Amino acid sequence: MDADPLTRADFRRLIPIRRPQPIAPPPRIWTAEQWARIRYGVNAELLDERWLALVEGDRLHLHRSWTGYGVYRADFAPCPGGRRIRTAWVEGDRARYRRGSDRHEAVLLETVIRAVILNRESAALERRLLAAMGLAEV
Repeated sequence: MDADPLTRADFRRLIPIRRPQPIAPPPRIWTAEQWARIRYGVNAELLDERWLALVEGDRLHLHRSWTGYGVYRADFAPCPGGRRIRTAWVEGDRARYRRGSDRHEAVLLETVIRAVILNRESAALERRLLAAMGLAEV
């Protein structure tokens, strides 16, 4: 991971959420180490990577990598033990995103943060391993 978090200039195309709809934030508390990783962001490196992540201030923006459409927005706030999501929104424009129930979207928001952002190093390691085996390019 580079020293500086990603900025808007690092992305080809980010389109804001057109019709934000509030969802209940996941109750999870994110540690200082996790918040540092979340703050760094994610820029898709391969075609099969589906998410882009950018943090501005305390706000996380999650976009689909192919379209650049914003899908989630989450505001983080300090709390005992780390940070929590204070407020969260999902794209409500069905032409851009076919959302599920509020409960489904809250779980999916947490899943994307955990699987895409926090396990990023593991995914990079797996790609290197596959490349070393001659099954993929780095």
